[in-house]
Amino acid sequence: MDINQQKEQFSNIYLQAVTTVAGYSLYKPLVDDDSVDWGVAAKGGTGAIRAPHLALQLKCTSKRNIQDDNSIRYPLKLKNYDDLRMDNFAIPRILVVVLIPETPEGWLTQPETELCIRGCGYWISLRGKRKTQNTSTVTVPIPRTHQFTVAALQSIMERISQGVQP
Repeated sequence: MDINQQKEQFSNIYLQAVTTVAGYSLYKPLVDDDSVDWGVAAKGGTGAIRAPHLALQLKCTSKRNIQDDNSIRYPLKLKNYDDLRMDNFAIPRILVVVLIPETPEGWLTQPETELCIRGCGYWISLRGKRKTQNTSTVTVPIPRTHQFTVAALQSIMERISQGVQP
């Protein structure tokens, strides 16, 4: 498996871990032709919308030069940017970028009492963003305060249940 495939698989594991602990189901579309890699589904819900869903575009990088004190700056392909910025989807969409250590040896530690996944996911909604004149990529700034954690996912799903899109 080449390094890009390893990164993709590792980001899938990160997403699966967060989603599982948050208590949601995770599903994968058979084909990703609409910039949706994964879907998150909740059972029930406390708001007006029952069984809320969330669609995700999942990316993974080990490039440390894309971060500063306030944000992660991820170069997203124009097609993905355009697919994610639309605001008329029935299921809201977000971008999740998992930032990991440079080499696979640093991605995971496993002492006897724990399994530690090394890295952090960050999320952003591009819904309603303006069209760009760029022709290949758009650098998307993601606030470092938008960590994709169990609590963040639960909050996003609760807001969707209340009819508020991320």
